[in-house]
Amino acid sequence: MDQRTHTAEDGRTVIILTPTGRLDITTAWQFRLKLQECISRISPHVVVNLSQVNFIDSSGLTSLVAGMRDADKVKGSFRICNVHPDAKLVFEVTMMDSVFEIFETEAEALGAAPGVAG
Repeated sequence: MDQRTHTAEDGRTVIILTPTGRLDITTAWQFRLKLQECISRISPHVVVNLSQVNFIDSSGLTSLVAGMRDADKVKGSFRICNVHPDAKLVFEVTMMDSVFEIFETEAEALGAAPGVAG
């Protein structure tokens, strides 16, 4: 999993996480712990780039929801971008595409004002 930081125009530090492969029952717990660690130690502002995730199941969605809640608790932001076409269907079928702030590109996710989904 790739992890980078970005400094937004307003000075906020944003963590960019790019998991790879599958976000499922075998990997979701590790991803969840990584989100918790980043939010508590580095910054409450997170962008999850899903361009390299070709499969996501309910465990993966649960880890994303938990990360979003963790960020919300500390007045942060939680955005998802570059959802792989194979994973996009899962967001649509479960209607989670209306729960998350989902952006087409990482640049859009980083550039949008807090609370503005694209």
